[in-house]
Amino acid sequence: MTSTPEDENPAGGAVTSADAGASTGRVGAGGREGTPGGAAEAHQDGRADPSYGRADAHQDGPADLRLVGPAGAAWAAAAVALGAPGGMVAAGCAMAVALAALALWRARSKGGRSARGNDAAPGRSAGALVALAAVLLCAAVGAASAALHAADVRRGPLPTWAHRYARLTVELEVTDDPRMTRPKVRGSQRMPSALVFTAEAVRIATPDGRVTTARTPVLAVVQQRAAKHGKAAGESSSPSPSPSPEWRRLLPSTRIRVVARAAPPLEAADRTAAVLRVTADGSPNEVAPPSALQRLAGSLRTGLRRATDGLTPDARALLPGLVVGDVSRVPPDLDDAFSTTDLTHLLAVSGSNLTIVLALLIGPPHLAARAERRGLARRLGLSLRGTALVGGALALGFVVVCRPDPSVLRAAACGLITLLAIGTGRRRSLLPALAAAVLLLVLYDPWLARRYGFLLSVLATGALLLLAPRWSAALQRRRVPPRLAEVVAAAAAAQAVCAPVVAVLAARVGLVGVPCNLLAELAVAPATILGFAVLAAAPVALPVAKALAWCAGWPAEWIAAVARTGAELPGAEVGWPGGWVGGLMLAVGTVVLLAVGRRVLRRRWLGALSALALVLAVCRPAPLTRVLTGWPPPDWRVVACDVGQGDGLVLAAGDGTALVVDAGPEPRAIDRCLTGLGIHRIPLLILTHFHADHVDGLPGVLRGRSVGAIETTTLQEPYEQAKSVREAAAGAGVPVLRAAPGERRHLGPLAWEVLWPGASPWLPSAGDGAFSGPNDASVAVLVRTGGLTVLLLGDLEPPAQQALLAAHPELAAVDVLKVAHHGSAYQDPELMRRLTPRLALISCGAGNPYGHPAPRTVAALRAGGTRVLRTDTEGAIAVVGTPGRLSAVVGGRRSRRRSATRPTGRPAARPIGRGRGRSAGRSEGRGAGQGRGRCGGVAGRWGADAVGREPGGTLRPCDTRDGSCGTRRSVRRGRHVRHAGVRAAPRATPRVGSHAT
Repeated sequence: MTSTPEDENPAGGAVTSADAGASTGRVGAGGREGTPGGAAEAHQDGRADPSYGRADAHQDGPADLRLVGPAGAAWAAAAVALGAPGGMVAAGCAMAVALAALALWRARSKGGRSARGNDAAPGRSAGALVALAAVLLCAAVGAASAALHAADVRRGPLPTWAHRYARLTVELEVTDDPRMTRPKVRGSQRMPSALVFTAEAVRIATPDGRVTTARTPVLAVVQQRAAKHGKAAGESSSPSPSPSPEWRRLLPSTRIRVVARAAPPLEAADRTAAVLRVTADGSPNEVAPPSALQRLAGSLRTGLRRATDGLTPDARALLPGLVVGDVSRVPPDLDDAFSTTDLTHLLAVSGSNLTIVLALLIGPPHLAARAERRGLARRLGLSLRGTALVGGALALGFVVVCRPDPSVLRAAACGLITLLAIGTGRRRSLLPALAAAVLLLVLYDPWLARRYGFLLSVLATGALLLLAPRWSAALQRRRVPPRLAEVVAAAAAAQAVCAPVVAVLAARVGLVGVPCNLLAELAVAPATILGFAVLAAAPVALPVAKALAWCAGWPAEWIAAVARTGAELPGAEVGWPGGWVGGLMLAVGTVVLLAVGRRVLRRRWLGALSALALVLAVCRPAPLTRVLTGWPPPDWRVVACDVGQGDGLVLAAGDGTALVVDAGPEPRAIDRCLTGLGIHRIPLLILTHFHADHVDGLPGVLRGRSVGAIETTTLQEPYEQAKSVREAAAGAGVPVLRAAPGERRHLGPLAWEVLWPGASPWLPSAGDGAFSGPNDASVAVLVRTGGLTVLLLGDLEPPAQQALLAAHPELAAVDVLKVAHHGSAYQDPELMRRLTPRLALISCGAGNPYGHPAPRTVAALRAGGTRVLRTDTEGAIAVVGTPGRLSAVVGGRRSRRRSATRPTGRPAARPIGRGRGRSAGRSEGRGAGQGRGRCGGVAGRWGADAVGREPGGTLRPCDTRDGSCGTRRSVRRGRHVRHAGVRAAPRATPRVGSHAT
């Protein structure tokens, strides 16, 4: 399956757990695309509670599954045919039609014999043959439709020119709302945000002078031309700023003319023929205005945003998303919280949005077709068919406001299932209607067959229709109140069927999805109803709309609080194998767990113990976690957090207090590490330099913790990243200081001295001399803790390492060294010989494209008798012990590769304590992608290219989800704790002087 812009989080970035949209207890919500309106309530066939009335006799009985087979066959055939050669698809369709004709002929002959005799067996066989023929015909039609759609994408000159990376002049018709991507960290650079939108290329001027008219789907990626910021040391370019507001205000159906560099999509079987990368100098060149219908929808959405301008940040961000799926204001930290708690579906336009509005019209769906029905339809005296027609009109208005693109169309189709049931008076038509909707939508847009959002939508819908009624009845038999049983069953059913798909995408399992959805459910309906009222009132009475928005802000704040609180729990999510193998494992585990759960629920004490175990797994109290996992180890001194390709170190300074050095490339990793260590107070955070792999995790450090001050280097480059640090610190009320050479501080058992940068207030930029700019301006700190000496070198390169040694000739051997620049090949041999560390820590990411750590750096350290531990293979690393008994504990092993050789120059280390694995000193296997070049300069060239290029100039295909170029890598995480001993040896202490002020 592929994931396209309609399935991803519009706040930016590729498909993640947020894009998966796990599950929900919200009525009619599940996955990114939503579930059928009212399904959570419409399933109560013949339940015992008399307050809900008695079901009609003709509506009881088994589920009608006749259309499920044809719909599934069409779905599977379309998914396969989208990436198959046309000739193969044609042959397969012909064979399916021939087999269907044969089946129908056999069914006719068997039906005739059944009519002449009294035996019912031939009649049943005839029915089975007819069903088989229907499946084959639907599969043939689905495959044919998919093949035609795929051929249409490849038609015209644009795919050919995209493979040549040509520069074209293209006239585009916008088909989706532009949205900003989330900034990404690539190496040391923060890639600038880009504005992306889908469009159709209707007029193409090629380099050979030809002008072609077509309707080819493309993804446009717009970046503003980079600005220049003058510095004392010269000029340096900042990352490209965001495009002008005019680009963001483009409406669907608008025609614009752009000059763009074309690139092929990352995957051949993609619904877009090319990625067009546009470098904008100003406003877009508009050729034709949007249609009147789109202008109306745009004015309504703009009015909603204006009415919510005065709300608190969370309410202002959430309310447009709850109503019309506008997530342009949702900040990254809130989006991450929604992903962690499986609430992302609330921010997507889905059938549940329509359901909540229809509930005002028809009342509770399970009463809508009975005499005791409620809602405005009864008060207005509307018949059942009249109610269905009015509801259909509301659905059309919903499509207009939320954009008539495929994602909204399929959400509306699912939401109309309830109206179909009302109009026909048959509640058993819900499941066949769902199957019919799937069949029609797949035939209309075969690309849905490869979208995870659509899969999640259908799975959640089916769970609400098939599983939730049975689970609700089982809970009610155990004396659970009916309404509570319904919502719990709906949330649990959607979670159970969607979790394996989420694991495929995100390699995780959420543990707080069901309770968070139940708590959020309390506020979803009020916020959505009031939000639609704001939407309607804003164009005509803005003050009234603002008053309604203020009322809607309260439930929106509640939803945000639920998401943030749930995401902060230590066990909110756990790692799980990704891919289809991991998804299958979770599906099998879920089935086994459900089978065991039925027996557990029969004994209350077992149920209570299970609930207690789940609470402990989510809350993870530190004493219990330490006993069960050994992490964090008692009396730890230093921890190198597993933050990926970046640095994040924590030095213990007392109970819940630490000195933190660097924050890594993204907030969640450093936040998870600090939470696992129980750190809630940080008197000082040192950011060695302003590269993104050291500072972009700053919000994760600030989240829920008391930070006294932030100390940075003297060189304020890169400009935008230094600016973002100052803004984040100002927002949290944390002062920003600059490190001074010779500065000495102490904190509890810690004492440290700043050794670098030198006394000069600035360092030359990369092209002005020997120094390499921000890397060589890194803050280098010598720390003493518990008798151990720890040297942290930041990302210093050889010129600065040599200058450091010259400035501090008294520098002697240390116990622990944080190797500079993630263990790159660029190290000063004389400094390494002078330091001769007993333990070396290398912080780098698995599969990084820079070859970190370099094999020769690891070999040089081992040759000197140093034990080398790496976060890319070991996960987080904790240094414990004293100078006489130094050891390390590692947690989160990613790779099982080990070298059988031992370092020379010292006796072999022996494991100490109660180890849970083999010696960590044997973990110096070569990481993926090593030997492909240094970090410095490469990331800058990658980020500056209009089209993705490898350092050697090779052009790379682009991802049509967000316009990023190059291959995607995933990281598998586990939890494993091991001890490694490092043999003590007599050594002199550093002669830098006293470390206490």
